[in-house]
Amino acid sequence: MNQYKISVIALIAFMLSATGCNEDRLDVEPVNEFLSANFYQTEEQVFSALIAAYDPLGWTMAYGNWVSHVMFAEIRSDNANAGGDPSDNDQPGWQEFDDFRNTNTNTVTHPIYRKHYIGIFRANLVISNSDKASTPAVERYVAEAQFLRAYYHFELFKHFGPIPVVTETLTPDDIGRERNTMSEVFEAIVSDLEAAINVLPATLSAGEAGRASKGAAEALLGKAYLYWADMDNDDPQKFALAAEHLREVVNLGIYSLVDDMEALYALGAKNPAESVFELQQSNLYPSNWGWFEGIDGNGMVQLCGVRGLCTDHPTYEPGWGFMLPTQDLYDHYLADDTYRRDAAIITVDELAQEIEDAGASCAVVVDETQTTPVDYTGYWQEKYANYKGYLGNNVNGGDPNLTKDANIYAIRYADVLLMLAEAIHRSNGSDAEAMEYIDIVRERAAGPGDNTGNFRTAQQLMSDMGWTLLDVIWYERRAELAMEGHRWFDLVRSGRATRELFAGDPIRESNFDDNDLWLPIALEELSVAPNLTEYPDASLFQ
Repeated sequence: MNQYKISVIALIAFMLSATGCNEDRLDVEPVNEFLSANFYQTEEQVFSALIAAYDPLGWTMAYGNWVSHVMFAEIRSDNANAGGDPSDNDQPGWQEFDDFRNTNTNTVTHPIYRKHYIGIFRANLVISNSDKASTPAVERYVAEAQFLRAYYHFELFKHFGPIPVVTETLTPDDIGRERNTMSEVFEAIVSDLEAAINVLPATLSAGEAGRASKGAAEALLGKAYLYWADMDNDDPQKFALAAEHLREVVNLGIYSLVDDMEALYALGAKNPAESVFELQQSNLYPSNWGWFEGIDGNGMVQLCGVRGLCTDHPTYEPGWGFMLPTQDLYDHYLADDTYRRDAAIITVDELAQEIEDAGASCAVVVDETQTTPVDYTGYWQEKYANYKGYLGNNVNGGDPNLTKDANIYAIRYADVLLMLAEAIHRSNGSDAEAMEYIDIVRERAAGPGDNTGNFRTAQQLMSDMGWTLLDVIWYERRAELAMEGHRWFDLVRSGRATRELFAGDPIRESNFDDNDLWLPIALEELSVAPNLTEYPDASLFQ
């Protein structure tokens, strides 16, 4: 499924055509009654509603603001600075996230919140209306909607902490909703995913890319248990449940690491064997600035490309310079781990070398005066590179900056292996087994080809560095998943997001406090929902 939005347009067109009017049909039922009472009658109609529920997954912009969880988790953490133009005020909402200056009037916060609740609302419509067209196909569509509802709730929790759980279609009378407790949020996520796992297929056909599968549901359930365990006083029983479900992903035998890690981020790479759940981006819809939810391309590609880059560079087009890797991230990689570092980060020297190798010439490789000096480190992210190959992607007349269609890895197999190792270790399971999964990731990290005996194992790292096994896991997660939207959430769940983490960064260090672990619910929501609290208090984490 490569075109979430196009299918939604088809759904809207179908609804409009079904309510078309002429002189013989002036006495009609209201449109909203038609949609709620008569629409979900066939498999085709339910499937169209399901595609609408998938649609928000692809929104890298909503309500006029960039809403990428990847950007948030990197910029909020010690992995990246906001970047942008020399003013240090380009995209002020993201600058506030970077510096821990955001309040409940931050321009990005409400779009993030709305985007995920729109997804929940649409998933609820599929689930609550499924009895009108009960067939095996519809049963699968409901399972996919349950997966999506769990996914959206989980993303909301990661950003805002315990939030209201919504498992039915709301009415204006439900305005008094309160935050649920952490346990209530995770219980709802677990319930949805357990139901979905019993129905979802293990494998998808070529035309079903991006849809939920049994492996995706097992992986998300394992990840949810991992977060829950970590935030529930390191509960070993929940860690064991996380391990159980993550091991099921491995046991399916369908996923494997791509030998050349850089191929995961190459131009045109989509849904490889390593992808467990992948957010689909498309260039086929004419994405433009006039309809913000219409952006099916990956806005991060242009937004986070190299600002001030020479236009004659043979590989990349200039971008707008956001999500700049920090020196701390660059220095995180050990001397024998440059392959993974080079997959995540590109330097000015490397950009210059590519120009030289191509026989091209640039008087200035990167015009550093175009970038904010506060955030510029000389490094740029490379996993969502702004390739010249995207030129011409606006095949249907969209804005060329918004039709770059790099997919986003929500869960990839390397992440599953590292989460499984962590869950086994922290449930007091076999450390030898945990290290086996780590070493699968580390072998690939040594570069393409068979690296047996040519990389340091987890056991050797512990010996060489004086690390614990958990230290190895934390190292691996940051090195493997850098620039993919995991870092901040890993830090928060594990209690490592502290003022001390930002020592040496005077703005972040001085501004950070415990409230900054979560985004506040936006003022727009608080003003109409009197029982919501801006931040979650400690009593909710039970």
